[in-house]
Amino acid sequence: MIVIKLISYLPLNILYFFSDLLYLIGYYLVGYRKEIIRENLKHAFPEKSKKERLAIERKFFRNLTDSFAEIIKMYTISKSALDKRVKIQNAHIPLDLIAKGEVVIGMTGHFFNWEMHLLQMMANISTQCEVVYLKVNNPFFEKLMKTIRGRFGGLLVERSEFQREYLRNRNKPRMIVLAADQRPTRAEVRYWAPFMNRETIFFEGAEKLAKRFNHSVIYSDVQKPKRGHYIFTYSLICEPPYQDSREHSITDAFISRTEKTIKENPSLYLWSHNRWKISK
Repeated sequence: MIVIKLISYLPLNILYFFSDLLYLIGYYLVGYRKEIIRENLKHAFPEKSKKERLAIERKFFRNLTDSFAEIIKMYTISKSALDKRVKIQNAHIPLDLIAKGEVVIGMTGHFFNWEMHLLQMMANISTQCEVVYLKVNNPFFEKLMKTIRGRFGGLLVERSEFQREYLRNRNKPRMIVLAADQRPTRAEVRYWAPFMNRETIFFEGAEKLAKRFNHSVIYSDVQKPKRGHYIFTYSLICEPPYQDSREHSITDAFISRTEKTIKENPSLYLWSHNRWKISK
């Protein structure tokens, strides 16, 4: 931890030098998850040529290796430096709802750099922000990521503890952030829907929570204007009352918006994740 902290004091441009080396080794020598990446892109963009998909693949791998450098930098980055690199547009949407005493559900996908997004969100919303995360099996990296994510306040809740934590703080105004594109296990399969040209399983926890307790739901879009700089834009997916809302409506809206973000910025999505490992 001390070594990583010392490394994180290096300027990001120097850290990018190491991420460039990692890109060359990982992409050209190791070929990290190339089969999964290419299979995912082939299904997602059948209309694109092989050359076009290879361009997305290489750009994706650049974003992936750059994210490692950025995560290390987050260990010691100042709030002013973070503000220059990560912009959140329409942050007033969840903040206004929280100010009214409401609980807001934030739905997002695994777009680069989601860790910088979380840190900026924690820095701006702080005690009014609760992030649900999946525990890392490696104790060292679990401790590292909790340290980084919790630097500016906010609450981190491991997914297995979320239900208990929610019931304990059900009436506390805050934003609950869920990475809603994670792959459920076979035992957790509840809903299949078309997503990037394949039948895909989705969690519906966010939808069930929102409709049962009348919470508004927001989505986060992303753009990357240049290296190390991100713009996340919030928009309202839906709000109560939900009495007449059709089944799966919130999840379907999230899927639609996620697909739109992917098609506009395909290299920012996490294609190395074996999202379609379970088939219907």
